[in-house]
Amino acid sequence: MYKDCIQNTLDKIEVSLKDEIDAEMLSQEAGYSLFHFYRIFQDSVGFPIMQYILRRKLLNAIYEIGTGRRKSDVAFEYGFDTYSGFYRSFVRETGYTPSEYLRKFKAKKPYKINILQEEHIMINHKLITEVLSNWDLQDQKVSDIVFPETGEISDTSKFVGDEYVIKYTANPGNTNKAIEIAKALNNVGLSAPTIIPTKDGREYVQEGELYFTLSRKIDGERVMAGKLYLDDYEKKARYTGEIIGWLDKALSTVDTATDEVDTYDAVKSWALPKISSELGLDDEFTKKFLNEFEGLYKSLPRQVIHRDPNPSNIIVADDKWGFIDFELSERNVRIFDPCYAATAILSETFEDGNSDKFMKWISVMKEMIAGYDSVVRLTEEEKQAVPYIILANQFISTAYFADKDRYQELYETNRKMTKCIIDNIEKIRIE
Repeated sequence: MYKDCIQNTLDKIEVSLKDEIDAEMLSQEAGYSLFHFYRIFQDSVGFPIMQYILRRKLLNAIYEIGTGRRKSDVAFEYGFDTYSGFYRSFVRETGYTPSEYLRKFKAKKPYKINILQEEHIMINHKLITEVLSNWDLQDQKVSDIVFPETGEISDTSKFVGDEYVIKYTANPGNTNKAIEIAKALNNVGLSAPTIIPTKDGREYVQEGELYFTLSRKIDGERVMAGKLYLDDYEKKARYTGEIIGWLDKALSTVDTATDEVDTYDAVKSWALPKISSELGLDDEFTKKFLNEFEGLYKSLPRQVIHRDPNPSNIIVADDKWGFIDFELSERNVRIFDPCYAATAILSETFEDGNSDKFMKWISVMKEMIAGYDSVVRLTEEEKQAVPYIILANQFISTAYFADKDRYQELYETNRKMTKCIIDNIEKIRIE
């Protein structure tokens, strides 16, 4: 009941960001007293309503400034009397100056929040500062984590000062899983986020329904998907595959509770029925794909995998490397990880109609698989399964993105990617 009401409010805010938005008017339209409206809004969204409106104004304004518009004009349109007022608000909210933000990151148009389609964890800096007192870090600057190539802002973590990352989730199982995997990898000499205990020795802090962990940042830079297409791309791609191979080799020794996932069943029972028509797949192709995939899938080695080894989760520094974000780890076929990494690279760099670039991606993918193979030694069935796992990843991702407003751009990209992969499936096979 409350969610429908709050979603209507969010929709009204989104189309009125350049107008003066009055919380009392919104509460009257929702049919609640102002006090009760404030409470249910914060319970549903995670932000006080006026701070939410301010954040939406700031993120939409920085996107418009990033397109080349005059910064003072944009600031005025979004309700700031002066650019300096916009500047101060932006620094307080994101932890960056506007020029620093635009220099470091791609300014992306903020996605529309839809709490009816998926859960959103939105945490304001005030709450994070209060939680950080458990580590005596309440005076440290808190700043958004922004992924440079995509402009996406993490909604599950923030930087704390220059040394730490605070992460939060509503799933305590994911918290415990990430802690155990990070410990196991550090024990065998691989870099993973080191969990920092609180003053009283706890590994995480519970605040309401959320669980917070603090970890030390891994030194180095995130791998940039676009750079894998530059000079020496074969060498870079092979090295990336080797890194994922060493990660999976270490994960094969990890004994922790993870979900058992059947990718074949997910494709057959959910993904393909949902998006076959959008992809223009006929019954003959679908039946042939599933029959061949099923026969291979049963023979593929299974273990704990990272599940989300996209380039932005790989940290490289000189001759060292590491991984972050183990919350999605699961037990699945091990070839899933390098195939997923390859499709993540394509998703971040895909250009519809650019066949030369797509052919280069095929070379990148094959070098990654070769690098992975040099570490874990793939079986013949795994090599045969590569194009099937790549397509399975695409079917699942595209189906997931299909009905979520937040991911419409990704949906369109992955839909076109998937059709391109199908058209070139014979070229993707591993010899």
